[in-house]
Amino acid sequence: MKWSPAIGIAGALSLSLAALIYAPAAHGPVFAPAYAQSADQVLCDRIAADPADPDKPADVKGVAEIAPSDIATAIKFCKRVAPSSRRVLYQLGRAYAANRQNTEAAEAYRKAADKGSTAAMVELGVLLAGGTFGPKDDTQARALFARAAERGDARGAAKLAALSADGAGGADPAEARAMLAKAAETNSAEAQFQLGVMLANGIGGAKDDVAARGLFEKAAAQGHADALDWAGNFAESGRGGPADKTAAKSYYEKAAALGNDDAKAALERLKCPLVMKTKKGEVLTHLCF
Repeated sequence: MKWSPAIGIAGALSLSLAALIYAPAAHGPVFAPAYAQSADQVLCDRIAADPADPDKPADVKGVAEIAPSDIATAIKFCKRVAPSSRRVLYQLGRAYAANRQNTEAAEAYRKAADKGSTAAMVELGVLLAGGTFGPKDDTQARALFARAAERGDARGAAKLAALSADGAGGADPAEARAMLAKAAETNSAEAQFQLGVMLANGIGGAKDDVAARGLFEKAAAQGHADALDWAGNFAESGRGGPADKTAAKSYYEKAAALGNDDAKAALERLKCPLVMKTKKGEVLTHLCF
């Protein structure tokens, strides 16, 4: 069995707390149970905090995904502190979701959302929009995304715009585009990407390839896989600015490294740009360089 850093941390915290709680009174005051909760929250934050959570303190780094070896530990320690903190309730939801306990995740997200966590509103909306733990419900998902967006949550605005682009949930594309523009100003890569798509396709307002390209490039600079692919496409075709095959290749390579299948196909296309066809238009072969 592999040793988990989280388990080691948990053990060290438990031993330290035990030493403090059971220390003789002559050597100092006995610490109250609240200190144990504080230690539990430290561990919960260390292995389950979301870097994008607006509630997250600046000194908490967070993790993009909870490590499989840390899931059980996250559930255990976050659950202890969750009733007293909407942020930890949200983190408990993340831990349940990582463990594919979607019903439990939804319950934790709902409780956190009721306490005002915009991150929880977004994640609960994602579960509802995807029908992950019950019937698909775009209407409730849209309401949750809108609540989060109104409170300044960039990801909420991005998700609301995505529903608008898909024609789901009855969202007004122009309203979603305006919310998304505000969210993009916070340097949210997801908001920049979604707004770029709306501008590129003329959804919710005028089409603007130059502005779309600029947004894709901003989001790409933050490592957004889909934005990297779109930035590559715009650079390759010269859409919204000059054509630049070298830049396109670089964008595609970075997107492909992040798992984007469209970018992988684009790289193959760059390798074999010339296509030989029959008179009927059937592809005979690709000429590669």
